[in-house]
Amino acid sequence: MVSLRGWAVCAWAMVLTTGTCAKPAAVNHGDAANDLPVAAPPDPFSPRRLSDPPRTVAERPFGTTLAVLTDGARTVVLVGPQRRFEEPTAKNAVVTTAWVRALPAPFSGALDDKTTAWLDAALVDPSPDLLALAMEYIDGAPPILDAKKVQIAGDADYGPLTDLGTREEGADFNDYLGLPWTFSDGTLDRPHGDMLHSLDCSGYMRMLWGYRNGVPLAPGPVTAGQALPRRAVQMDASSPGIVIISNQQAPPMTMDQLQPGDLVFFDADPTDGPAIDHVGMFLDKDEAGHYRFISSRKNANGPTLGDDHGASLLDGTGLYAQSFRSARRL
Repeated sequence: MVSLRGWAVCAWAMVLTTGTCAKPAAVNHGDAANDLPVAAPPDPFSPRRLSDPPRTVAERPFGTTLAVLTDGARTVVLVGPQRRFEEPTAKNAVVTTAWVRALPAPFSGALDDKTTAWLDAALVDPSPDLLALAMEYIDGAPPILDAKKVQIAGDADYGPLTDLGTREEGADFNDYLGLPWTFSDGTLDRPHGDMLHSLDCSGYMRMLWGYRNGVPLAPGPVTAGQALPRRAVQMDASSPGIVIISNQQAPPMTMDQLQPGDLVFFDADPTDGPAIDHVGMFLDKDEAGHYRFISSRKNANGPTLGDDHGASLLDGTGLYAQSFRSARRL
């Protein structure tokens, strides 16, 4: 265990502030949460402002980068113990010191007392962050039950098999849970019994960001910024937060603005026109330097960061790299 003051400025943090980074060494992912620092009397944060997108780098004295907060977004990327994310089907693992958490409300652009107190608590929070939560649904992940004995995590299918041998779309977070859900507009959505413990691509993001992290959810399309809507095409058009990469109907020329936790959108199905039809979450660069994401995929039957039926990469010549269109920061 190390103190808060003893946190080193990791190589990944340089990406957020300078755009350069050395590849970190591999570590054991399973013990990372136990290596979180014990609380120490906090030093004042020193904010440093950056642009494109407008954001604040929270630093301790002597320039130690601890977190990056983006104006208009809940997403905060904290610098913490190094972890390794991998699957048997992934050619290269992701080794990162990024810990992604969600603010209670979008960042105003100012490190006020309330936000500073949140950061102090988040930097020593031992609970799973967004990246760790995403791994709780991959192939072989063990069941996790809440206090009411409802399974809230564990190996997720994409959806039930159809008569044609393909996986059915439509499994939302409450289908996985097997619970009826009343949205803020009063809409009641009852779970589909055959979709228990299943999540399609947008249902997976809604499970992680909405059910597990408190981002407001809607039953369908919404006015921009109000809630996380149901479908990938709707998320691309009107999710909360900010646009990081706009949809130009072609793979983006650069991905320098991406950070872990960003939602990434694809036009992966050539039969449905140019509309967005898939969504995932950017994890970080993998050990080969490629931009690796995680998503729930029909042919892989559930959440994966692996390369089965298409490499989970945003760069290169693969299916998802060539169909990558846009990104948002919630």
